[in-house]
Amino acid sequence: MHVTDFIVIGGGIAGISAAAHLARQGTVVVLEAEAQHGYHSTGRSAAIFVRNYGNETLRTLNAASAPVLETPEGISDSSLLSPRGEVMVATEEELPVFEDYMAGSSGLERLSAQQVLELIPMMRPDRIAGAMIEWEAQDIDVDRMLSGYLRQLRHAGGTLVTKARVKEMRRAEGVWTVEAGGQRYQAPVVVNAAGGWAGAVGDMAGGVAVPLTPYRRSAAIVPGPVGADVMAWPMVCSANETWYAKPEVGKLMVSPADEDPVEPHDVWAEDMVLAEGIHRFEQMVTLEVTRVEHSWAGMRSFVPDRSPVVGFDPQAEGLFWLAGQGGYGVQTAPALAALTEALVTGSDPGLAAPILSALTPHRFIKD
Repeated sequence: MHVTDFIVIGGGIAGISAAAHLARQGTVVVLEAEAQHGYHSTGRSAAIFVRNYGNETLRTLNAASAPVLETPEGISDSSLLSPRGEVMVATEEELPVFEDYMAGSSGLERLSAQQVLELIPMMRPDRIAGAMIEWEAQDIDVDRMLSGYLRQLRHAGGTLVTKARVKEMRRAEGVWTVEAGGQRYQAPVVVNAAGGWAGAVGDMAGGVAVPLTPYRRSAAIVPGPVGADVMAWPMVCSANETWYAKPEVGKLMVSPADEDPVEPHDVWAEDMVLAEGIHRFEQMVTLEVTRVEHSWAGMRSFVPDRSPVVGFDPQAEGLFWLAGQGGYGVQTAPALAALTEALVTGSDPGLAAPILSALTPHRFIKD
């Protein structure tokens, strides 16, 4: 029996960062089902920090994470961010969505079709009815971020256990017993940071029914235009989120921005979904994609209101939810890790009450 103060289920960026914070308060063990931490969503992230990405709650979390990403004291000796920029383009049909985004965002600059072409020479200006750029969008060094938090965790005496899929959870006399990887672990608090499997973990623990759905998001690496310095280009996306393209290791990462509901598993890209997304991308650019060099998919887990689920379960004592981050998990991890520590220890969360209400799992209690 391994007895600790906190058990964290899930070794992605959410679980590892939260565990690093909790390790300042007591002993921590992280249980990761796979042989490698960060294997699923974290390792397959688009690795971009967009301050205007998501709803109002998420934008608040983005803003709270920014100082840590810029000055990651104790995580890295230099910023985890580097310049990129994000361009959004809209066809005539997409203009209403584009204008709604502009009205609800800050720090954006409108661009003409010619200005877009100067930034990204492969674009077709005749197809662009509206465009903008968020200059502050930045690449995130996800590997350095994850390894930095893991170092913090281990330096504070915390432990990461891989190949430890949770099989059973039960609570008695104020303590959880978790069976995983052929071992038993005990702690009064369990943090459910299991990503696409968080719903199953919550059910196993007898928690409130959180309507969490994993969705597949696919991507592919394709060659850029011959002779082009694509690494100097910003990321570009469609206003309707039907495709995006981001410079990656001298090539282009193109995604159909798909969002197909799936059962939690080791997801892979569907050829037809990729082909349809690449076709939508090709309608906006002069580049013809003649081959896909590599493709993959990851899971993005959402609840219907699209805000994360963070806080103690209203039914299962000692079960703490840290789930439903969707496609925002990496860029909100610093804020949510700090929030987890604050809520678990009863200290000041540093966020306004409406934000806490928007995150709590109590919102899923049926009347």
